[in-house]
Amino acid sequence: MSDHDSQLDSTAGIRARIDTSKPHSARFWNYFVGGKDNYEKDRELGDQIKEIFPGLVDVARTSRQFLGRAVRHLAGEQGVRQFLDIGTGLPTADNTHQVAQRVAPDSRIVYVDNDPLVLAHARALLTSTPEGETAYIDADLYDPDAILREASKTLDLSQPVALIILNTLGHVADHGKACDLVTRLMAALPSGSFLVISDSTATSEGMIAASNEYNRSGAIPYHVRSVEEIAAFFDGLELLEPGVEQVTRWRAETADPARVDAYGAVARKP
Repeated sequence: MSDHDSQLDSTAGIRARIDTSKPHSARFWNYFVGGKDNYEKDRELGDQIKEIFPGLVDVARTSRQFLGRAVRHLAGEQGVRQFLDIGTGLPTADNTHQVAQRVAPDSRIVYVDNDPLVLAHARALLTSTPEGETAYIDADLYDPDAILREASKTLDLSQPVALIILNTLGHVADHGKACDLVTRLMAALPSGSFLVISDSTATSEGMIAASNEYNRSGAIPYHVRSVEEIAAFFDGLELLEPGVEQVTRWRAETADPARVDAYGAVARKP
């Protein structure tokens, strides 16, 4: 058995790290997208926030759809074959590797998260086509060097990589620190790599109220930002059309996409 398998098989140790007494963002989000990997505290908070701001459910679902469109575009039209997905969350339908490998079976995907429940379910993320490969890293966004070191065991960091960070940077309270983490990760990737980011935004009173309620719950706080602050994550990169936009409106597949309080973009490293 490999070290990697041993890590995934240490179920008892992983489960011991799971705190069910407080909500957690991965489980909370899982509840909103219709998943079953959540606990009573996550559902209680989810129901409270639905009453304050039902639109957050739309943010959860449409952010997932944005991920699918972005990955399909990168794999299909940009020829990307390597993906580094940080803040993976709990497995649902159409995870990054499933979307990418449907387009390009030889795609290689590395998932990164530090939530023990996500780790406990990591086997669902480690299926792969014979031509491609998937891996999972139990690591923290605040340690880019460790992420890159472990990712290099699966990905060739001398070749373009799509770095994906969805609904995760809001957990970094200081915007300057969040920008620095993104910059450090992108600095290690070669020209022709891509950055995909989306996050909830302080673009309505409802979203701000929902964020405040979430942060009072005891969960790790999540800070909604302005659209301008989201755009700053892409400084120095070449934005793909339509630029920084509501996630529903980024290369929308419907004529009149819904309005949501979440913005994202895809950009290329020159």
